[in-house]
Amino acid sequence: MDLPIPPAESEPRPEDVRFLEDQLYLYNVEKTGFDDGRWLAFFVRDADGAIAAGLHGWTWGSVCKVQTLWVREDLRRRGYGTRLLAAAETEAKARGCTRLTLDTYGFQAPLFYQKHGYEVIDAIDDALPPHHLYRLKKIL
Repeated sequence: MDLPIPPAESEPRPEDVRFLEDQLYLYNVEKTGFDDGRWLAFFVRDADGAIAAGLHGWTWGSVCKVQTLWVREDLRRRGYGTRLLAAAETEAKARGCTRLTLDTYGFQAPLFYQKHGYEVIDAIDDALPPHHLYRLKKIL
């Protein structure tokens, strides 16, 4: 049976995206034997309960991947990014991780991460023309 490929969805349902992520994780576990994957998230909330800063990613095997680190504009350069990154590193170590990886565009924060001991291990020129995409890692 040949299934058709439907049109693209610009706003997929979160549960559908989660289903794909879960299925890929199950495949990865089958191929590697590592079954300790866990989400990792920190949310800084303001007095109204709105998210003012946060970090999310995952740990799996001996690796922590930071997917997103964001700080609201009025709170930037006040140490929130540094503290969130340190909290992720501490939790990653507690989970048995030996390295942390992340990606960032040149207009985002490569220097911020390098200042915190991250090493650029790869760069894609013009990944988002004219910007470069950097892959960084830190041994914990």
